[in-house]
Amino acid sequence: MPALFIGSHPALDFLNTVYLPGEEQVEMLVDGRALLAWLVEAKFLDEAAATKLQRRFGSKAFDVAAATARKVREWARSWLTRWRAAPKADYREDIAFLNRLLARGASRHEIIATDQGLRVVERAQFDSADAVLTPILVQLAMLVSEEDPSLVRSCAGDKCTLWFLDRTKAHRRMFCSASACGNRAKVAAFRRRQREAE
Repeated sequence: MPALFIGSHPALDFLNTVYLPGEEQVEMLVDGRALLAWLVEAKFLDEAAATKLQRRFGSKAFDVAAATARKVREWARSWLTRWRAAPKADYREDIAFLNRLLARGASRHEIIATDQGLRVVERAQFDSADAVLTPILVQLAMLVSEEDPSLVRSCAGDKCTLWFLDRTKAHRRMFCSASACGNRAKVAAFRRRQREAE
């Protein structure tokens, strides 16, 4: 199954690396190779950097990193569920946990020339296989510090487990995808009305 990038925020795309499209759950981060492939697809890494990191740290280290990513993902899902329901609650423990995870990462700054002029960019440094999670953790920190929790939503589709940030103008988005879950909901409602009319 392909990776899904429908969350409208990288942290929510990370939550969507496990989903239930039907009866069986799909896990995108099954091992280290899959984790690196997802990071490339999500544009956290480029292909050359992923290959270099794979050679540098080895498959076993990335398998451990993938297991860590799955645990972090489930912790983040739990925290975001609570945060959406009670944005003003005390999340000191969750914040401290996220800060400990963020402390594992390192970065450096560099100046680059662009068409618009010179610009300073921050580049992640990966001193371990687990450090590849740092850009995801930064996005999670940005989500909880910059976004409105009422706009972080779970799909209203029957049995759908996908999350998204509602960036629509009217903030009425209900489904992960209008063409998938939205369409199924319309068809089900139509059939229900037909049965009631009979």
